[in-house]
Order: sequence, then structure tokens, then C-alpha cells
Amino acid sequence: MSVTLFMDVHVQREVTDALRLRRVDVLTAHEDGSTRLADPELLDRSTSLGRVLFSQDEDLLREAARRQHEGISFSGLVYGHQLRVTVGQCIRDLHLIAEAGEPDEFANRTVYLPL
Repeated sequence: MSVTLFMDVHVQREVTDALRLRRVDVLTAHEDGSTRLADPELLDRSTSLGRVLFSQDEDLLREAARRQHEGISFSGLVYGHQLRVTVGQCIRDLHLIAEAGEPDEFANRTVYLPL
């Protein structure tokens, strides 16, 4: 089973479009109607959908760390700093995660891009 992704509102559209061209199963917060959710609720939403959240919002790192510390399950977070990872790196690494990864590999973890 491949990894499905949930894109935070901070992710550039080019990343989502390129992943879809590569047949990656991607859902955006905008498409889901989740654009106004606070970080904890956004991570809850991605978990309820069984999708790994991709974000470039540092606040989500704190939320994921809190959950890890408190033993609260979540489907996983992939984080790419807006100034330290290029659009091309995001596309390549997220494509690799989606195609080669398994959902349980990301559960309750934070993965940083570039890989």
C-alpha cells in the first residue's frame, strides 16, 4: 500500500500538481475544506483520513513533538522548510515517500525534507 498525502495550505501548488502528474494520491487542505483548522485539528484531520501530512509550517513541528511526548497517535508529518528545500526536492522526495513508503513507517513520526 502506498502512502497518501494531505497537503497543508502553505504548500505551493506546483508541488501538488507535479505529484498528481506522477500519480501520487494527494488531497489538499483547500480541497478538503480544512484551510481554517488550527494545527492540532489539521493533524487530526489528516490522521482521520489516513494520510501523512506535508507541511512547511514550523508550528506543526511543535504539535507533532507534543503528540510524540504525550503518546497521542497521528498518521505522520513530513516537513520541508520553505527556505531550505526547493520545489524540485519536495516533489522528488514526496514522490519517493508515496511510492516506496508504507503508511505505518510514518505513524507518529516526523520526517524532514530533503531526505
